Amino acid sequence: MAEAIAALQEEALKALARAQDLNQLQLWHQVYLGKKGALKKISRRLRNLDPEQRREQGIKLNNLKQKLEQAYEKKEAELKKREKRRASGEWFDLTAPGYWPRQGHLHPLTQMRQYAEDIFLRMGFEIHEAREVDDDFHNFGALNIPPQHPARDLWDTFWTEQGLVLVTHTSSMQHRLLKQAQPPLRAVIVGRCFRHEATDARHEHTLYQMEGLYLDKKVTLTDLIGTFKTFLQEFFQRPVQLKIQPSYFPFVEPGIEFLVDCAICGQKDKSCRTCGGKGWIELAGAGLIHPQVLTQAGVDREKYQGFAWGFGLDRLVMMKYGIEDIRHFHRGDLAFLHQF
Repeated sequence: MAEAIAALQEEALKALARAQDLNQLQLWHQVYLGKKGALKKISRRLRNLDPEQRREQGIKLNNLKQKLEQAYEKKEAELKKREKRRASGEWFDLTAPGYWPRQGHLHPLTQMRQYAEDIFLRMGFEIHEAREVDDDFHNFGALNIPPQHPARDLWDTFWTEQGLVLVTHTSSMQHRLLKQAQPPLRAVIVGRCFRHEATDARHEHTLYQMEGLYLDKKVTLTDLIGTFKTFLQEFFQRPVQLKIQPSYFPFVEPGIEFLVDCAICGQKDKSCRTCGGKGWIELAGAGLIHPQVLTQAGVDREKYQGFAWGFGLDRLVMMKYGIEDIRHFHRGDLAFLHQF
């Protein structure tokens, strides 16, 4: 009989927990504590026991009755309070299923921009916002790209009727910062750039760029490579293969490019449209600041040297998350954006 009492207690308390309103509670009381309830039925079995067992099991039954009555009263008070709050419009059931509209969140490029900025801040750089519209001098002339220079073809872009240009690179801020600089200068310039570009899986006419600018005494190419490698290790949080190759940019000398292994094909697919089957993705153009750029900004190029880089944030995020097409970022496809 002891087992039956214990089983009844467990069953009754579980059923009580499932009662969601006063009607269900009254039904529970009738089933377990009513005149024909389960407790009454089991108590009738006491007469079949000898006196000693009857006394012992009777005590257990009385204890169970008190426990169930106390639990009932507590549940009743709770449900009455709930009904009162519901009637006043103050109550809602947190456990009830329902429709909750999906909340918005930051765009993946914005998330990764903030993440990258935090890394550079911890490395001692200041963050500057780039202009989106600038004049010809700051976008080209101050960067050693005078009119009719063939390098301008690399940055074919959009012009306004007032002769201003939608910036092709965040390097348009270099002259201003160098002119105002009190070395050492450690700056990162972030902004949106625009180019008359033939779009494909890794090229887009609108992109976000992060420009790095460093000016101090006795700066070498080794300082540039070490700084950029440190950033990449922290950003990707995984081993990446880095390739460095010579390149040409009018505002640096010597010029180099940083490339990373393709995260889409793992350098194994010759038909990969993201890397063109080459196994490498160009991330950044970089180099030591050209002496002519320093001179135009009024910096003593015999005393100070510097380095600069410019990388497309979009490509960096592509390689971090294995996104095969850069155009996904600006299509407004919610199925894509909600993954981040």
